Amino acid sequence: MSTRRHALTVLASPWLLAGAAPAMAQGGAPLKLVVGFPPGSGPDVVARQLGQKLGELMKQQVVIDNRAGAGGQIAAQAVARSPADGTTMLLGEVGSISISPAAYRKLPYDPAKDFVAVAEVVRSDFVLVVPATSPAKTVAEFVAAAKAQKDRVNFGTFGAGTPGHFGAEVFGSLAGFAVEPIHYRATGDAVTAIIAGDVMGAFVSTALALAQVKGGKMRALATTAPQRSALLPDVPTFTEAGYPKADFSAWFALLLPTGTPTAAVDALSQQAVAALQSPDLRQKLQEAGFSIVGTGRAETERMLKAEAARWAAVVKTSGFQGD
Repeated sequence: MSTRRHALTVLASPWLLAGAAPAMAQGGAPLKLVVGFPPGSGPDVVARQLGQKLGELMKQQVVIDNRAGAGGQIAAQAVARSPADGTTMLLGEVGSISISPAAYRKLPYDPAKDFVAVAEVVRSDFVLVVPATSPAKTVAEFVAAAKAQKDRVNFGTFGAGTPGHFGAEVFGSLAGFAVEPIHYRATGDAVTAIIAGDVMGAFVSTALALAQVKGGKMRALATTAPQRSALLPDVPTFTEAGYPKADFSAWFALLLPTGTPTAAVDALSQQAVAALQSPDLRQKLQEAGFSIVGTGRAETERMLKAEAARWAAVVKTSGFQGD
């Protein structure tokens, strides 16, 4: 690309227009925020709430594009192949960005090469849940029952390569029992299996666990959060239960295709951080079960590198290798 064409691309980016003179972006083409999960899911809630606030700040419509499937990989691949002009964003998450590169041999994208970090948005801790009919009322009782089984312990997951999958592997390794992951393609199928007692337990996000636990359909034994959740104050942390290293969580971050002009990335990062500082957005996301992060480019890049290394070690220990 010539210097002149590069300059025109930078000047044309609606992110830069929004940062320098928001009024200039009015009436432009909508911006796209791609999320790898279906409407109504936790990630979709984050995307829609964030997209609305970004649109207000930038005076530019933000359209949510749900590309559900393969644990977020379909969405990641779509954005990796999109024009690097600042108009197509990805709400990346731990499964498709940090876990999948180590777990799958033929991943159709390379997170380290195909994306640039913009901002970490939120995190969602996990809760170990069991069916309401389970005799286990504490982590200690669950571990004792798991160790007493001759076979591996069935853990429900929301798909191979997800944090709930490898989180179960982490817990099993720490507690000393073998895990047999039972993967479900749809969130609803996994929830139904847990409630029915088809699996012994599962790690689900705080956002998902909230309604099921309060509705009496599941029992929460512990949360992976560093401190008790205000939404589930009676549920102890894994640290309290004697497993401080069971501290994994799902993170969500804004990413852009590699090659997006630096000025455009910086402008979006500033707008995203500003959006996450707004009291109304923070309240909505916290009520949905998420913890606000709101860090910029540099810190998000460091987080991505650390998470990639951490989950690569977990995957290697588990012995899992997907196609």
